Amino acid sequence: MPQLNPSLAAKLRDNAPFLALIVLYVLIEIAQPSFLAPSTQLGLLADSSTLFIMAAGTTFVVLLGSIDLSLQSVASLASVIVAMLLPRYGAMAAVVALAASFGIGLLSGLIQTMLRIPSFIATLAVGGIASAAALTLSGTRSIAISDEMRNASLGWTTGTSFGVPHEILLGVAVFAFCLFLHRSTVFGRHADAIGAGEPAAIASGVRVWVTKCLVFGTSSFFAGLAGVVMAGRLGSGSPTLADQFLLPAIAAVIVGGTALTGGAGGIGRTLVGALLVSVARVGMTFVGISVFAQQIVFGLILIVAVTVAFDRSKVLVIK
Repeated sequence: MPQLNPSLAAKLRDNAPFLALIVLYVLIEIAQPSFLAPSTQLGLLADSSTLFIMAAGTTFVVLLGSIDLSLQSVASLASVIVAMLLPRYGAMAAVVALAASFGIGLLSGLIQTMLRIPSFIATLAVGGIASAAALTLSGTRSIAISDEMRNASLGWTTGTSFGVPHEILLGVAVFAFCLFLHRSTVFGRHADAIGAGEPAAIASGVRVWVTKCLVFGTSSFFAGLAGVVMAGRLGSGSPTLADQFLLPAIAAVIVGGTALTGGAGGIGRTLVGALLVSVARVGMTFVGISVFAQQIVFGLILIVAVTVAFDRSKVLVIK
């Protein structure tokens, strides 16, 4: 049996997420001929922007070879903070929510680096604290945001400019900023170096603990930004607003091709992964799969993606 050329096989493997996205588009267009209509695509991109914003931040965590399980809790807390403070402080409420989110990420980084415990334990614990804070501050209820306050202070999360939804424009801005952060700054180079080999990074003079704290802070900042955007779009803040976002966000990063062991991947891949997850969600909605059942599918997708892409040469023992 003839074997595939190794270089061609490598190219196919590298571009598998993009090819899968094309296949999904074709299948859904066959099932729903209006899917490729410009209005439908603008709506899809607007809906997927929140997921991408959250996934973009945690891409840096995965590049370290770590994981952030506090994303949905931080996003929900940010939505509660902005909804509570908006009547009194206006647009500054979003600034406070984002600052609090960044601080929560720094706390996760400090706990991991200073206490030397795995990132999933540190972020799970901090996520629990953030969730409890959101429940306490909100009184376990949703906090409504009036249309007047939303338009005055959170207009950048809703509406359109030049016919393009603001969510898409914000997603483009986040993509450009994260791409610059990854490829053109010391921060991005150090994140890659730590993921590729932490002992070598330490030997070369990288202040690993500082970089890790900043990376987790960045992840939480963008999770908080996603929470603020959701609050603006939905007109309320809630302690459970982002409860269905953790698994899709991590899936977007991994399915997009960023290595779970760290050191390889990037924002461009996460963008493709976020679109892939969003289009898959649309497809499942078309065929009548409930939101809760979709979590099962995303879990299976994540297992398959990790099984295929996991670099076992970096890990001698799987625990």
